[in-house]
Amino acid sequence: MKIVITGSESFVGKELIKQCRDHQIKVIGFDLMERSDASYEFHRVDVRSKKIDRYIPEKVDAIVHLAALSRDSDCRDKAYECFDSNVMGTLNVIRAAEKRKAGQFIFASSEWVYDKFIGNEIKDEDALIDIANHTSEYALSKLVSEANLRQTYKHGFCPITILRFGIIYGPRKTNWSAVESILSAVKNQGEVTVGSLKTGRRFIHVSDIANGILKSIDLPEFNIINLVGNKLITLRELIEKSERLLGKRVTVIETNPSLISLRNPSNKKAKKMLNWRPLVGLEEGLKTLLPFV
Repeated sequence: MKIVITGSESFVGKELIKQCRDHQIKVIGFDLMERSDASYEFHRVDVRSKKIDRYIPEKVDAIVHLAALSRDSDCRDKAYECFDSNVMGTLNVIRAAEKRKAGQFIFASSEWVYDKFIGNEIKDEDALIDIANHTSEYALSKLVSEANLRQTYKHGFCPITILRFGIIYGPRKTNWSAVESILSAVKNQGEVTVGSLKTGRRFIHVSDIANGILKSIDLPEFNIINLVGNKLITLRELIEKSERLLGKRVTVIETNPSLISLRNPSNKKAKKMLNWRPLVGLEEGLKTLLPFV
């Protein structure tokens, strides 16, 4: 099997390449960053380049499109730059995939496409999304690309799998989520500051994300699937598990206890369709971060 990965030098891309190697899957990677791993074929190319199809083999098994401005802070108040990269870049990769007759298109979307969660409400992939509720350029760019992919599929494009990633954490030096940030604060500072300790997310380890991508290869037709953790993890739980792991106690400053933010997308569809489930629990996941915080 041979796949193309855009954003191959990203956090998820590197882990995916590692797991591809373990499964004897050949990889062709595209990125604007310099390659850090010489074990795979690499092309330094922008996903917006009209020449990108030159580097895609005819009838490649799948294209995994990870490349994007993937942090909300990179997109906020920068709608042109965000949509140019995330929407127009995706359309360009779709065009190249059509030209090279790719077998499948796998798109990295985000749980942020879901709008308001009320209380402990759980949302699955069929939940209605009101675009008027969104103020995030990043979330809007993912929603628009999802719509473009759906439309392209209706016009005869190859099978499409849209994966809505949860909040990803894992061993890395920068671009931390709340998981890495809190563990670092517990380890290196005497206090941790949060908004509400009851705020929670279905955090998911990067290795489980990569495994979910691999399990989605060869999925037929058009599908949208959440790849998120098994349960809500609150900031309180994160702090307490970090303290136990490190054998430390810290002062916790809660700046806005009543402003509770819960995002609770379901992963039942992924478990059923992909035979996938998160394998890295929070305690085990925190241990993988220790050399980096």
